[in-house]
Amino acid sequence: MAKVEVILTSSIVGLGAESDQVKVNAGYARNYLFPQGMAIPMTQSNKKRLEALRKRRAEREASEFNTMTELAKALSKLVAVIAVKTGDDGKIFGTVTSGSIADQLKTQFDIVLDKRKIHLELPIKGLGDYEVELRLHPEIKGTLKVRVESTTPPPSAVEGAVKEGEPGEKTEKGRPDRFGRPDRKFRKPGTETVEAPKADKPVKVEKTEKPKKSAKAA
Repeated sequence: MAKVEVILTSSIVGLGAESDQVKVNAGYARNYLFPQGMAIPMTQSNKKRLEALRKRRAEREASEFNTMTELAKALSKLVAVIAVKTGDDGKIFGTVTSGSIADQLKTQFDIVLDKRKIHLELPIKGLGDYEVELRLHPEIKGTLKVRVESTTPPPSAVEGAVKEGEPGEKTEKGRPDRFGRPDRKFRKPGTETVEAPKADKPVKVEKTEKPKKSAKAA
């Protein structure tokens, strides 16, 4: 495919920055770079613009250098706390990636940082504290403290919470009510509570006097 030489007017990752003279596919230049104003054709008249482009590039790079220097200082004082779910054995579900850290910086500190500037040799797979390398600029590197914490309570805490949630213990007479008192009306499903009939009061019998024996006849 035919290539053409162009002068970049914007910084393009993987291609170059302002004032760079590069060769690209003709279709790419015609259909994308030129319409987007990111490059201009290499002509005698356009070469006169090189000096202005170089000056603008130098100013931009100096501004970026200062910005990244200040950002590196600020990030070195922060601790990004990332909450994850874990199993009973303490192992986390999934991993913590550069994207996860970038999202947390945005959520926790309202700092927007390209995840490509966060360098992780391997994703984080465990709980604890980590120091993550930041490649903010070709000449500037920094570090960010990352703390990975579990949102899942340990089994012992769960058991303790369950015990505390039970105000009383089950008795033979029934389950405890919400105040810890035995519920005497407790019954198993499919049965009814039947109250025992009350015993009749004993009838009081009045004693009668025995008849006196009559006197014997003389």
